[in-house]
Amino acid sequence: MEMKIDALAGTLESSDVMVRIGTATQPGIHLLIDSIVKQLFGDAIERVVRETLMQLGVSQANLVVDDKGALECVLRARVKAADLRAAQQSQLQWSQL
Repeated sequence: MEMKIDALAGTLESSDVMVRIGTATQPGIHLLIDSIVKQLFGDAIERVVRETLMQLGVSQANLVVDDKGALECVLRARVKAADLRAAQQSQLQWSQL
């Protein structure tokens, strides 16, 4: 899936996460994580984000994840929503979600 515009999903409320995603000029996923639980769960957050992007077929993007203690299911949902918005997808491909 190709990023066409910058997009975001989520909030900065407690137990949520804001994901900003956009186009990248260099190949690969460039990920910046800011989390109140980064010391404990930073590796897990990165793994979940990268797995979700891989499932959606994203190979080139810039991401900023601002986590306020979100559960894994919330993180996955926010990454998917931001990705679909950035790719300007109007028809959801449920088999990929």
